[in-house]
Amino acid sequence: MTVATRIRPVDGERLVSRVTALGKFVDLVETSVPAERLQAARTVLGRSGMRLSLSGDHTVVALAGATGSGKSSLFNKIAGLPLSQVGLRRPTTGVAHACTWGPAAPARSLLDWLNIPAGARFTRESALDGDDEAVLRGLVLLDLPDFDSIEKDHQLEVDRLLELVDLVVWVLDPQKYADKVVHDKYLAQFRTHSDVTVVLLNQADRLAVTDVERVATDLRRLLDSRGLGEVPVLPTSAIGLPGTSDLRALLERTVAARQAALQRIAADVSVAATDLAPLVAAPASEADIDRDSIRRLSDSLADAAGVPAVVEATEQAYLHRASAATSWPLVQWVRRVRPDPLRRLHLHESQRTTPVESGGVLPRRRRSPEDDAPVPATSLPGSTAAEKAAVALAGRSIAERAAAGGTPAQLPDPWPAVLLDAARSRLDDVPDALDVAIARTDLGLAEQRRWWRMVGVAQWVGALVALTGLVWLGVRFAMFAIGLPELPTPEVGVLPLPTILLLGGLLFGLLLSIVVRPFVRQGAKRARRSAEKKLRNAAANVAMEMIVAPVRAKLKTYAFARDALDSAR
Repeated sequence: MTVATRIRPVDGERLVSRVTALGKFVDLVETSVPAERLQAARTVLGRSGMRLSLSGDHTVVALAGATGSGKSSLFNKIAGLPLSQVGLRRPTTGVAHACTWGPAAPARSLLDWLNIPAGARFTRESALDGDDEAVLRGLVLLDLPDFDSIEKDHQLEVDRLLELVDLVVWVLDPQKYADKVVHDKYLAQFRTHSDVTVVLLNQADRLAVTDVERVATDLRRLLDSRGLGEVPVLPTSAIGLPGTSDLRALLERTVAARQAALQRIAADVSVAATDLAPLVAAPASEADIDRDSIRRLSDSLADAAGVPAVVEATEQAYLHRASAATSWPLVQWVRRVRPDPLRRLHLHESQRTTPVESGGVLPRRRRSPEDDAPVPATSLPGSTAAEKAAVALAGRSIAERAAAGGTPAQLPDPWPAVLLDAARSRLDDVPDALDVAIARTDLGLAEQRRWWRMVGVAQWVGALVALTGLVWLGVRFAMFAIGLPELPTPEVGVLPLPTILLLGGLLFGLLLSIVVRPFVRQGAKRARRSAEKKLRNAAANVAMEMIVAPVRAKLKTYAFARDALDSAR
């Protein structure tokens, strides 16, 4: 039977990049994905890294089969020496035997990694006989224990080595070639490793030529039904026809190509990547958190932080300070004695070191020493239970919106829970952060308005005029009371000048207060609107830093992991 060449070259550099990408994926998601979901990938990474670091000039081929299948006879036939014990009854030895073609030293590290006992290692270097054996130089042939052994340790040893070897040759005999155990438990697991899998119909010498063809066809059908359509089926016999020539030819081509190890690693990485693909099945990006969700979250935080109370206090503080600066001097003194609405909340202007822009959320900026200065706590009332619930619901909405991926495709498990945990990760720090943000917000009342000072000066001028008239009238009254001659007093019309000065100054102050009152109220409303915008922007910054940023970080991790897994496939 002629064996078709099935060697598909593997790009070594591309394979290394795939292994690296798989490792990057595992590193990115290890804090988000349950460890058991990553265990198989970690095993592949460890195994691939070790195999790539070991000899690339050697090809490890394992003969695997059940008791009585004749694999040990084939092992001895190919080796040309009686190296492995031949047995027809279970159990036989539980130790794998290895025969290396070529010097033993270069393969020593590889055999140590395979954990082959020193007493079960053999070499054909001293027995090489011209070109007939030289073509197999670099072959490491293993005779595995029987996978159907009644000894559990033998089965475990087979399972361990099947994960490590480069090429697996399954040795089946005409009596048990259709055994469900070998097909369902073992061969079916290699349907993604067809490039490094070979099936032998051994002991074919026991069958007639027509029966060999019929059994081989039935074996082919069984393999095809389990996704192993590309795996070759070779009739062999260690003691008669059809012999082992086809198997030997396949081994010679495999050893010469030095691709089996790379093919095995490539298949293992593909299986691991395919197994992990459902974890990042849907696309996602940081932009998947919509503005409406962020706005609702910011509004909830602003309400919970007491922004409405501060906004009201800002308007009242404007009225208080403007009246104190623009009213009649005596009234100014009375107003200054009254408590300032903002100072009652411990919102002192000296604390406001972080200005907030009027449009949108603050961009990132360099930190200044003032940013690290301690800020006294405000006296704002604590959040109510309803406000805390609103914040929690808004945070959940952010996570759910992010998990929706901005598309009909929901992010797969466990990412919705991961995003929700990220949204809640800093909730305990939110109240203090809001308090500091409000305390540092510049409400625009640190300095008096220029027109306040101008009106105040005019009020003092009017008060001084009135005071001059009052003093003048007082002097005249005093002189009249003690009988002194009356001082000459100018008159304006029918009224003396001191009276006009007194009444005029008082009337001027009253009229000026009435005239500026609408401007004060309008300014207070502007201050209220400005303060509300700045405070809500400050709350939005806290929302972005404490809730949205952790969610976006996880979305970024998800996107990077998805790209890494795509590169690993």
